Amino acid sequence: MLSGDDRTELADLVARYALLADERDIAALTGLFTGDGVLVLPDPPGTLEPVIVRRGHEEIAGAMSALGAMALTFHALAGQVFDAGPEPGSAVGRVACVAHHLSERAGGPSDLVWHLRYADDYRREGGAWRIARRAVRIDWIETGPVRRMRGQDVRESRKEGA
Repeated sequence: MLSGDDRTELADLVARYALLADERDIAALTGLFTGDGVLVLPDPPGTLEPVIVRRGHEEIAGAMSALGAMALTFHALAGQVFDAGPEPGSAVGRVACVAHHLSERAGGPSDLVWHLRYADDYRREGGAWRIARRAVRIDWIETGPVRRMRGQDVRESRKEGA
């Protein structure tokens, strides 16, 4: 059984992951994983299921550095459920997220939106909850234009009718 404090700490861990991804703080984000942590990613558009395995901080950091190709990201948590894991000091979680990935295109900024779910295993390590395994599954993908984004020249926006 997870205590209320455990649930609060796990919710903070999940929210911190989203924030650090958006801030591109790859070192801090990687530190949210256990030393032997695993991140399993999809390979869109070919497959939306988790198939690419990254193990340990170095490989996870390499995978997460791909966020740097985006002008901005915004990971909005839509819901989370945590349960006790099979071993003492372990927990499992399911997290729903809408991840916006903004990039510059020839026709203006574009938003690639992933509606995804994280299937997580957590382990208490050094007195704090860490992600032991995170599998990312994309439920569906959308794309659309963006009227204006931070960092974009206002004059460019006016020329485009924003």
